Amino acid sequence: MFDRKGEMQSLMNTNPLTVQWPVKHEMFGVGVSATSYDELTSKIIAAAKRGQHAMMTFAAVHCVMCGVQDTEHKKRLNAFDVIATDGQPVRWALNVLYGAGLKDRVYGPELTRRVCQAAAEQGVSIYLYGATTAVLEKLQQNLLSMFPALKIAGIESPPFRALTAEEDAAAVKRINDSGAGILLIGLGAPKQEKFAYDHRESIKAVQLCVGAAFDFHAGVKKTAPPWMQKRGLEWLFRLVQEPGRLWKRYLTTNTHFVFLFAREFLTKGRRRAVVAHA
Repeated sequence: MFDRKGEMQSLMNTNPLTVQWPVKHEMFGVGVSATSYDELTSKIIAAAKRGQHAMMTFAAVHCVMCGVQDTEHKKRLNAFDVIATDGQPVRWALNVLYGAGLKDRVYGPELTRRVCQAAAEQGVSIYLYGATTAVLEKLQQNLLSMFPALKIAGIESPPFRALTAEEDAAAVKRINDSGAGILLIGLGAPKQEKFAYDHRESIKAVQLCVGAAFDFHAGVKKTAPPWMQKRGLEWLFRLVQEPGRLWKRYLTTNTHFVFLFAREFLTKGRRRAVVAHA
């Protein structure tokens, strides 16, 4: 799946009319995309206009480590067209290990805002799937306040349980019948990635797993201050907000991520030394 440089070998159609997604690099077995806000926004809009199916998500440390720790989930993630560098530590790791040269991360909530702006400007409709009805209503109101020309083809709050086969089929029909070019999914990781993967053939839209972006743009959760985001301390801000839910996640996943990064960095250093002396 990955070549010697750690780049994911593309299985995409080489049809020139098909949007070609950014290159991926292997990060502990998970393919992470080297891309930017501008590149990804333009490609999402182009794919939506062409009616091209696609799946993408945004990788903070937790997302990468879910793939590392769960073989089945790793398979799902590596089927995604794009896994953008949502977290600063993931961007830093990509730059150090592969010289990706990324000047900024691709933060899910900010990419959501940019995609909605571009969709409003270019007449691409969106569908909002996830969260509670109250959050969706606030989200819809705020998005339309920011982008009055935005076409919201539908909003849907699924039940907080597994859907029956009939409910699932009905949801897919509603999304497809809406004509939306972009489906924004706010179910939280890894549930949203599983939803996108399970519907990779049946949903006729570009699927974006945007997680907490719904809560942030609805105004029901606060984002970390810019200085914390820039320094990769967003996890600390969220931990202070929800210590009971997040302390174990950050203790285990962040520590494991640092260990794997250090091991990979040292391994690459040894490889370079061997080549230099060959």
